[in-house]
Amino acid sequence: MASKKNDWVEWIKILLVAVVIIVFVRMFIAVPIVVEGPSMLPTLENGDRLIVEKLSVTFNQIERFDVVVFHATMKKDYIKRVIGLPGDKIEYRNDQLYVNDQPVDEPFLAEVKSQLEENTTYTTDFSLEEDIKGNKEVVPEGHVFVLGDNRTNSTDSRQLGYIPMDDIVGVAKLTYWPIDKISLLE
Repeated sequence: MASKKNDWVEWIKILLVAVVIIVFVRMFIAVPIVVEGPSMLPTLENGDRLIVEKLSVTFNQIERFDVVVFHATMKKDYIKRVIGLPGDKIEYRNDQLYVNDQPVDEPFLAEVKSQLEENTTYTTDFSLEEDIKGNKEVVPEGHVFVLGDNRTNSTDSRQLGYIPMDDIVGVAKLTYWPIDKISLLE
């Protein structure tokens, strides 16, 4: 009888340790999310499931073109691509991204842009100073500027303004569902 009681105690200990590990991982290391909506097409589709790692945020290692999840409202998280980092001057002219007055390629948009009709732009022209809430010349310290990859159908920094780094949940690193799309995000 004592042996059965010891078995139950051991199982309870194992379950408690497993729960603590799961809670620790979800709070500090990584969390699964589901993409909602078309704003990250063609990179991510509605219903894609991702692993979002949190350590990059903890150690302030967000980089240009990272795909991040952030708190857009109290109840809603958005997933977008970081285009501008603190201190960057961001501008779009003639469907070309300029960072600090230098043209920057966006390889993740190359395929969709190649399918556009002639004289059609994928991203409408804008500058931080004239068109973005706050009318700043550069991305403010402690903030990032984000855009959805589906530039014609995305609520992003063009409407929301600059995203505080404190609102970023993590960086999307891996697509794990659907199975045929398992891959690291670029």
